[in-house]
Amino acid sequence: MTQASHDDERNHLERLQRAEHGDPFAFLGAHPEGGGWRVRAWLPGAFACELLGREGEFLAAMEQQDASGLFSAHLAARQAYLLRIHWPEGEQITEDPYAFGPLLGDTDLYLFAEGNHRHLGQCFGAQAMTLDGVAGVRFAVWAPNARRVSVVGDFNAWDGRRHAMRLRYPSGVWELFVPRLQPGEVYKYEILGPGGLLPLKADPLALATERPPATGSRVAEPTPRQWRDARWMRERHGRQGPQSPLAIYELHAGSWQTLDGRPPSWDELAERLIPYLQDMGFTHVELMPVMEHPFGGSWGYQPLSLFAPTARYGSPTQFAAFVERCHLAGIGVILDWVPAHFPTDEHGLGQFDGTALYEYAHPFEGFHPDWDTYIYNLGRTEVHGFLLASALHWLREYHVDGLRVDAVASMLYRDYSRKEGEWIPNRHGGRENLEAIEFLRHLNEVVAAEVPDALVIAEESTAWPGVSRPVAEGGLGFSHKWNMGWMHDTLAYIREDPLYRGYHHHRLTFGLLYAFTERFILPISHDEVVHGKGSLLAKMPGDRWRQFANLRLYLSLMWTHPGRKLLFMGCEFGQWREWDHDDQLDWYLLRYAEHLGVQALVRDLNGLYRGLPALHQLDDGPEGFHWLIGDDQRNSVYAWLRLDRERSPLLVVHNFTPQPREGYRVGVPLQGAWRVRLNSDGAAYAGSDAGSRERCETLPEPSHGQPYSLLLDLPPLGSLILEPAPDAGL
Repeated sequence: MTQASHDDERNHLERLQRAEHGDPFAFLGAHPEGGGWRVRAWLPGAFACELLGREGEFLAAMEQQDASGLFSAHLAARQAYLLRIHWPEGEQITEDPYAFGPLLGDTDLYLFAEGNHRHLGQCFGAQAMTLDGVAGVRFAVWAPNARRVSVVGDFNAWDGRRHAMRLRYPSGVWELFVPRLQPGEVYKYEILGPGGLLPLKADPLALATERPPATGSRVAEPTPRQWRDARWMRERHGRQGPQSPLAIYELHAGSWQTLDGRPPSWDELAERLIPYLQDMGFTHVELMPVMEHPFGGSWGYQPLSLFAPTARYGSPTQFAAFVERCHLAGIGVILDWVPAHFPTDEHGLGQFDGTALYEYAHPFEGFHPDWDTYIYNLGRTEVHGFLLASALHWLREYHVDGLRVDAVASMLYRDYSRKEGEWIPNRHGGRENLEAIEFLRHLNEVVAAEVPDALVIAEESTAWPGVSRPVAEGGLGFSHKWNMGWMHDTLAYIREDPLYRGYHHHRLTFGLLYAFTERFILPISHDEVVHGKGSLLAKMPGDRWRQFANLRLYLSLMWTHPGRKLLFMGCEFGQWREWDHDDQLDWYLLRYAEHLGVQALVRDLNGLYRGLPALHQLDDGPEGFHWLIGDDQRNSVYAWLRLDRERSPLLVVHNFTPQPREGYRVGVPLQGAWRVRLNSDGAAYAGSDAGSRERCETLPEPSHGQPYSLLLDLPPLGSLILEPAPDAGL
């Protein structure tokens, strides 16, 4: 060996010893030397190593240099080899990770850098596979500013010196194939950043994780699922298309119903939840975020693993089985998804390679003051593509039927929840976040192209125009938008004492001025029953009877008002206390008639909503709605018609006072008998059983712009839904 070669080897060895070698493949593995091949292995802690042929035959003993952990041997010709390593705890035979060439293809790296790699979950992270006939795991992680990245776990005693990765220029992606590693292994990345060694980092693209509070990533099983929900997938467009009913039950998986004080597994939840949803008539279940998150008290809204279902309730395979069982039962599955921000836990995405990689660098852009979280830098193509691939991952790999995008308003505005002087304008000097707008439009265009029958729903609380308008028409391209204005106005109205509701009459009429400007979902979500806000039932004024009557009236208003429906768990039977994510719903309340009555009402409302086209078929347009009475503020009565494509009418009347109103005239378009389909004050719902029931005959007296009228007995704090009898109008 020449002096230059010796110096070069010493330089490599010193960098390995300091765990600062950024290019271990340049030194380790097999390299030509002196007419043969020099094989080097860096095995700190080992006391001996031999080279074996692929069939296990002995090739050479490896010499240890300077007791440093560097072993080397000379072979006359290049050939495949195994390492037989002697550790203090035993013998290991394995292929050499540094005997494998570059792993990721140039196309993968190009698409990733461009922000258009739509299958990152099958490319980056930990992928169990067979390479050159050898089973193992391929790791790939983006850390462009790192000086060295190693994958660590129990398989190498969490020693970052042992499995340093190869950097692929210019993408900034590090990769390594670890032979004979098995699915189920826990791992993290040890990263040497520009300023020194970082805390161990979980994999941003992990497909599975440890169960919190543990924070490791886990190698997932590679076996693709043999799905049995082909019929559901074929029929999905018809089930959640623009003229289909959408009655969503929002759910926190861990606290809906516990078992012996513990959260259920996905299998246990399916056993109990699916029959309940079928019985109650909901079309979909919306799960609060199931992406792995470190803090349970965030309810999943501060996730760190956007490709991995939380391990709290089971494995990724079990989650897929839960979705499948929902589909087989005719229930769609929507997931809450959070591309707006992420938590600051040191094992997470923040300062991932020692620099602001996933987040904006400036705190006025990259830190959210309300939630103490980082904000994704959507101006980076790699981050843009990372989030896009996450959305597609859930829709494609888990057959999820839709995503509800959380906190869209916080993404759209650079000054969201910031004081003057604490935000940075866009390049035009405005407050709009142009990168986020581009991302949301791109997201919806890609989903529409690749999963065209999936829903993408915006939780957007401002008056941003065209949220659910197609991108080609200047909109953001969402399929639906939560109607937060309707929720705030109607809850403020229903909390008023009926004596004063006449002074706030406009709160219920105002929403109809804009009800058809977007494709709306009417949300009564978890946010309305936590943090001192009181449960839905507790918001209702008056004594116990009036509270239950008001709740039934409010739910009837919601189900007959234009807009799809979303109701948070527990509201369907009138839970008294606020939701607690650490405790199950108060199911014992169903021993009492009033709570059973509310539950029965929601069941019947869902039945009518799904069964009567007038309540859902023309939900997005004014042609499906006709005001009859919107100006009777003295009596706090509202009435309207809902219409289907055939113009078949459904009459809805609400009385928001505790005063029964006998002989109240309401105009109708058809002559003859009208039958009562629902009375929210009926005995079946534990009401007073007041008001019109069964059939009412029209009178030839015009009213409210209609040629005929009905004299109805309006129940106190109650709703009536009527439809023409089969012979009406003849």
